[in-house]
Amino acid sequence: MKLTTLFASAAVALGLATTAMAEDKTKVGFVFVGPIGDGGWTYEHNKGREAVEAEFGDKVETVYVENVAEGPDAERVMTQMALDGADLIFTTSFGYMDATNNVAAKFPKVKFEHATGYKRLHPNVSTYSARFYEGRAIQGHIAGNMTKSNIIGYIASFPIPEVIRGINSAYIHAAKVNPDVEFKIIWVYTWFDPAKEADAAKALIEQGADVVLQHTDSTAPQAAAQEAGNVVTFGQASDMGQYAPFPRVSSIIDDWAPYYIARTRAVMDGTWESMDTWDGIGPGMVGIGEISDAVPAEVKEEALAMKAALADGSYHAFTGPLNKQDGSAWLAEGETADDGTLAGMNFYVEGITGEIPQ
Repeated sequence: MKLTTLFASAAVALGLATTAMAEDKTKVGFVFVGPIGDGGWTYEHNKGREAVEAEFGDKVETVYVENVAEGPDAERVMTQMALDGADLIFTTSFGYMDATNNVAAKFPKVKFEHATGYKRLHPNVSTYSARFYEGRAIQGHIAGNMTKSNIIGYIASFPIPEVIRGINSAYIHAAKVNPDVEFKIIWVYTWFDPAKEADAAKALIEQGADVVLQHTDSTAPQAAAQEAGNVVTFGQASDMGQYAPFPRVSSIIDDWAPYYIARTRAVMDGTWESMDTWDGIGPGMVGIGEISDAVPAEVKEEALAMKAALADGSYHAFTGPLNKQDGSAWLAEGETADDGTLAGMNFYVEGITGEIPQ
């Protein structure tokens, strides 16, 4: 009887210990706008999730839902994650901004991190993004040097400040080295739709573009350019190195892993605070993929020098003199754009034709 009681007590104790260990595990959720195999934006965010698992091992549990539409569905997914015990939830698309804040209000003990947004309406919400426009400056420099038709195509997702900044930065630096350059922009109103992205790339190529940049997430534009031949492209969000050394001659790489690890650790040790993070090439959140030998050596050297200057802060991608599209003065000689203007950018710079959709 005593032995049975002893075993029973041990079993209870073991059960309690196992429960305590499970309770000690930090649960981290990720809401993804595309599939984890998109080869671009969501692929890189998922690499960040995997880095959290590798860093913390059995101290964390990560969960994710992919292909979550921006809108009511996102709010439903976030709510379910919170109900299922998530301690920290990363919501990884601009269109999740209102949903993130709505759900955060209902779950004040859960920490929420919203990518590329600006609303922090509650003390349990943080925002984070990367200065992708720094990478666009390097792409613009290469593109302006490599185009022979002087027509550069740009596949744009949604007319939000992040995308408009990228277009402006790429154009400014392409025009610096090639004043005859012309940008043709197609808005596809999607982050990930390979068919739409391929159609946009083909349409731009038919309009004479021999360089195509994209702010969408699939590799479809790379494949369309490869099929067309003699069309230069750049990887978006991830390296897309399977298309190197041509048509993909370089890339912007989003490295979210250090941020995700740091913010998970902050939840674990109780130091998490609501904040806004906007990092670029210097801190490593924006990486520049290898510049292939398809780029002339002198242009490659100049691009790497620009990368170094952007990283150490000796150069700013938006440095005057610059005018707005309507010819009105924006930045004087040597003046640089402030973060507030960049964060809310809703205008093209002088030289870009066409209107920003409303």
